[in-house]
Amino acid sequence: MTPVDPHNVDSPKDDEFKVIEIQSTLTEAKKPESVILKEIEDSGYDEDSTFAIKLALEEAMTNAVRHGNGGDANKKIRVRYIVNSQKVVICVRDEGEGFCPDEIPDPTTPDRLSLPCGRGIMLIRAYMNEVEYRENGREICMTKLNPANS
Repeated sequence: MTPVDPHNVDSPKDDEFKVIEIQSTLTEAKKPESVILKEIEDSGYDEDSTFAIKLALEEAMTNAVRHGNGGDANKKIRVRYIVNSQKVVICVRDEGEGFCPDEIPDPTTPDRLSLPCGRGIMLIRAYMNEVEYRENGREICMTKLNPANS
């Protein structure tokens, strides 16, 4: 997966992003999803792409609440996003200490298959075209290209 290149003309600029900031709870984490999915629907994404984005966003938000912010409702999650007919870019940032995604164990190994957690990063990488971790793992930026315009 290729990270978003900030020097590429097709990469979004900071002032192009819409921003939603929420309290770090699982209930609040659903709010950006409904707003973003409405824009995705209005931009003509197919059902498979919409499902992929929804799943990746749910995983990123859950990880931010539970792991990044450690379930602390006093912390915030900041979601920056762009939706257009070519691509969707979503960045989710928590206030945690960060982590190294390469140090997360592979959830598909036999000793981890029965565990109820640990698949979020794998699913995000599988469903999105580009995934980049920034700020020592405190922010994930995910891009999904619209197959109708590829």
